[in-house]
Amino acid sequence: MSYKYWVYIISSERTRILYIGVTNNLIRRIYEHKNHLFEGFSNKYNINQLVYAEEYSSIYDAICREKRLKAWKRDWKIKLIESQNPDWKDLYESLLR
Repeated sequence: MSYKYWVYIISSERTRILYIGVTNNLIRRIYEHKNHLFEGFSNKYNINQLVYAEEYSSIYDAICREKRLKAWKRDWKIKLIESQNPDWKDLYESLLR
C-alpha cells in the first residue's frame, strides 16, 4: 500500500501570516485548521486558507521539505506560493472535488 504525505502552507486572508505543516491526510488537516479543532499557532492567528501544497510518497522527504521551507526567508515562501497560486486563492475546495 502506498501512502501520500503533504507539505502545505496555509495563510490568513487578511494578514497573510504563513504556517507550514506536514500531514498524511491533507483534507482532514485543513478541515481541522478551518474549524479550529486544536490549539496552537494557526488557531491563535486564524490561519486556515490552503494556499500551497506538495505531495510526497515518503514521510522522510516530506518532513525534510517542511524543515527546509520553514528555514526559508518570507520572500522566498511568497514567491513559491505565487508561482502556483498567484491570486492566493483558498485551494481547499478544489481538494473536495
